[in-house]
Amino acid sequence: MNNRLSKAITKAIRCGIPLALCVFGTAAVADDSDENPSRENPNPSQTLVPKAECGREDHPETGLQGQVPAALRAAGFKGFNCNLKLVAQSRNDGGNWQSAEFRNTRLEHGGDSHGGDNDDRERRSLHTCGYYGSASANVSPSTRNPATLGTRVVDLTDPNRPVLTGYLQSISMLDPWESLRVNEPRKLLVSDQGANGGGGPAVDIYDISQDCRFPQLLASVPIGTGQDGGPAAPVAPIGHEGAFAPDGLTYYIGDTTGKSYYAVDVTDPTQPKYIATFDMKTIGLAAHGLSVSDDGKRLYVDSPGLGSLANPVQNGFAILDVSQVQARAANPQIKLISTFLYTDGSVGQHTIPVTIKGRRYVIQVDEGGGGGIPGGGGSPWGQTCQAGITPFPTARIVDIDNEKNPKLVSKLVLEMNDPAKCAQVIPDIVGLTIFSYGTHYCSVDNRHNATTLACDEFNSGIRVFDIRNPERPKEIAYFNPAGVATPSGGSNHLSTGNWVAGGPDWCSAELHLDADARTLWTTCQDNGLLTLKFERGVWPFPESSTPPGMQN
Repeated sequence: MNNRLSKAITKAIRCGIPLALCVFGTAAVADDSDENPSRENPNPSQTLVPKAECGREDHPETGLQGQVPAALRAAGFKGFNCNLKLVAQSRNDGGNWQSAEFRNTRLEHGGDSHGGDNDDRERRSLHTCGYYGSASANVSPSTRNPATLGTRVVDLTDPNRPVLTGYLQSISMLDPWESLRVNEPRKLLVSDQGANGGGGPAVDIYDISQDCRFPQLLASVPIGTGQDGGPAAPVAPIGHEGAFAPDGLTYYIGDTTGKSYYAVDVTDPTQPKYIATFDMKTIGLAAHGLSVSDDGKRLYVDSPGLGSLANPVQNGFAILDVSQVQARAANPQIKLISTFLYTDGSVGQHTIPVTIKGRRYVIQVDEGGGGGIPGGGGSPWGQTCQAGITPFPTARIVDIDNEKNPKLVSKLVLEMNDPAKCAQVIPDIVGLTIFSYGTHYCSVDNRHNATTLACDEFNSGIRVFDIRNPERPKEIAYFNPAGVATPSGGSNHLSTGNWVAGGPDWCSAELHLDADARTLWTTCQDNGLLTLKFERGVWPFPESSTPPGMQN
């Protein structure tokens, strides 16, 4: 009898469960690391994530974990998959940096099974809608159809048949960059004016309450300029990133140009107005992505440092107290609580506050490796390797149960990111700049009870991890789409000059998990929208759930 089966039988006997009712398999039976979640990882910065075990009909990676070898790129990359199967695609001229999801639902009443006065109620989905951005017109090919610019709206109610229902072309939605967000309680879709990474002060708000397939514009307002009904900001924001407070009353702008975060009151979504600024330069840091605590009183904000090679240590995240903003105090002040900075990563991208087995964590995601981004102010990848630092960006899990003293728990390092393997990997990316391998955006199944982390990792594709033991995450599935032979006009992969015909894609947007359907959808820049289905019972786990609005 194998060790895993023996443990499962022992569990069943201890808990008084009839053995015939037990289900054995990768999704139901945990190994030693799951049973002992408090066991400390002795080297969280360098421990490699165990590889997924693939099925016979899969097309697994032929090189290192996360690698697309140079020979496959030259021949025209045909793609890899492991425990994830493509079920639908909507290429639609590609996409760029961000995606969002909304599920129109209704409460249905059933019979009362307990003889009381309360009806059993179940929430039923009417429509599931996906939204994703595309490249700005000023960096798109001149041959691109103006009617197809802007944020795409896709009906995903049937994950096997995505249906494009329209384009949003208000000023911010023409290129929301990384700011596109949905708030479930308020049923709002919002973006700021990203426009190729740094547009202007506008914020656009749409109502998606009636039919998410056809958003209705409520406001398009320049924030912090004195024209929005609020005070003028010290410096008007320049759009790039964004996040909602969970109650949907405050939207925050992440301004990389001004290195600041801005609070916007959206209590009246037809009249958004500026409230407050936190200037990261006052603490010697910069600004990028962000997330908000459940009570709206904390911001987890990124500082995108350039890496440790001859640069000051500025990369990581800060925890800010925004309780005065949440309470709508007069002249609200935003205060620093703590920082979590490190030398083995760069260009901090975004954060996700989660709870795992009752303990609080922040998942911090970089978009640059230990030496920065080559061509974007950083060192060449080979130079980073020589210093013994992970050359490509990763996600990491940080314990914040003591928010004044965050501590690293684990870093999700794939084989292609091992400095010892650089000689095998660097030939793959000769001639490329900016991004190649590594993370950009990640999502969880449920912020309140996170079991699963899914990440879009540029040339490494879509990767899914078991994080039930946050100290020892494990890979369970991946899908790396085939390269495309013709360019996608809405892709920033093309506009940066890094696109190669038949080469691997840039998978770079948030991911959206559905435990009931066993699916995941996201966008990759050349391939557009992809819907994938988990196979062989690897996901969901018995304790996994995907409530709307709880994945980022």
